[in-house]
Amino acid sequence: MKIKGFILSISFLWVEGMAIFPFILLKTKNPGRFLINHERIHLKQQLELGLILFYAWYFIEYLIRLAQYKKHYLAYLHISFEREAFQHQADLEYLNKRPFWAFLRYLKR
Repeated sequence: MKIKGFILSISFLWVEGMAIFPFILLKTKNPGRFLINHERIHLKQQLELGLILFYAWYFIEYLIRLAQYKKHYLAYLHISFEREAFQHQADLEYLNKRPFWAFLRYLKR
């Protein structure tokens, strides 16, 4: 199932993009298709876990990664949800073939 999401442009957003089901919030009006696909992957993850569990897991995993890597950006890059989204953002067909709870494969260091 391909997830579209409602795309909203918010110029004062502090990051390039953010997914909060069912919305994709973007800093620019003309984002790249890979960024949109990255955020759609997050929408799918949120659908699978539900918003509360997704964000609780995201925050807890971020804290664990921050303890491991000691730097915000490295911690962010190593969160399982982000690892999956970054690895597959260029594959615009990924969501059509993505296995259920695929982010679990990215929990390893």
